[in-house]
Amino acid sequence: MCRFTFYYGPPLPIASLVTEPENSLINQSHNAREREEPLNGDGFGVVWYPGGDVVEPGRFRALTPAWNNANLLSLARVVKSSCVLAHVRAATQVRAISEANCHPFVVGRHAFMHNGDLGGFDTLRRRLVEQLSDRAFASIEGQTDSEHLFALFLDELERVGDRGDSIEGLRDAVFATIARALELSARHAPGHDSYLNIAVTDGVRAVVTRFTTDTSYDGETLYWNSGKRYVCEGGACRMIEADPAGRAIIFSSERLSTDPGWEAVPRNSALLVDADRRARVVPIDVAGLRAAA
Repeated sequence: MCRFTFYYGPPLPIASLVTEPENSLINQSHNAREREEPLNGDGFGVVWYPGGDVVEPGRFRALTPAWNNANLLSLARVVKSSCVLAHVRAATQVRAISEANCHPFVVGRHAFMHNGDLGGFDTLRRRLVEQLSDRAFASIEGQTDSEHLFALFLDELERVGDRGDSIEGLRDAVFATIARALELSARHAPGHDSYLNIAVTDGVRAVVTRFTTDTSYDGETLYWNSGKRYVCEGGACRMIEADPAGRAIIFSSERLSTDPGWEAVPRNSALLVDADRRARVVPIDVAGLRAAA
């Protein structure tokens, strides 16, 4: 399984997430603390939103391990953003190691990343592709279950129409994506569990999920922390007290630091983050999703 971090708040250097914290994403790429296998060295990616009139994000991906990429270290030190997604990959169902398979995935102003597995993907992949619109199908460049989930999301985003510009519309598109994925898995690969920790954003609002169909396991780890500002000073990173005027929020597969405030995202829950950078937790009803599908 992979590791990821998502930040939304006052602009900060990408290094404050990727390199500086005690348990930075680079540390998680070679020494993950909450995975059986500590290595996540099958490539990485970073997405950042420049702000202002530029609504589509920038992206840097590479096949080299995150801990051994000088370009990432240089870029992270100088690029600042108020919305950052970063991901280190551990290939699971798909053996191919290619840049196209590295998260986050981007289409237009939307960015998407995933930690987990879509149960039975190798078996159901063809059936999934048959359901896609031409636009969603054309967005797929690699072979991962994650990118195919993103394609399902793009179709669901089209279905919600103008509501996609609201947090409720984004939520509905994500939940419908999970519903369709579960229906495909149940129909074409019964007996396979799915693990769907997903983060998707348009740079203004976001939906982040911790979800699994495995009744014997709580799912891949995911934590969140919110406050006034996230700061890294002298190698120590922490979240400053909450303040609505400059609110910041972080989601990460593992806690980035030992400062207080980190909370585990509940199993089978979604956090909805609107433009005010406040998150609210809502349950993901598995039975309801299956009924909807």
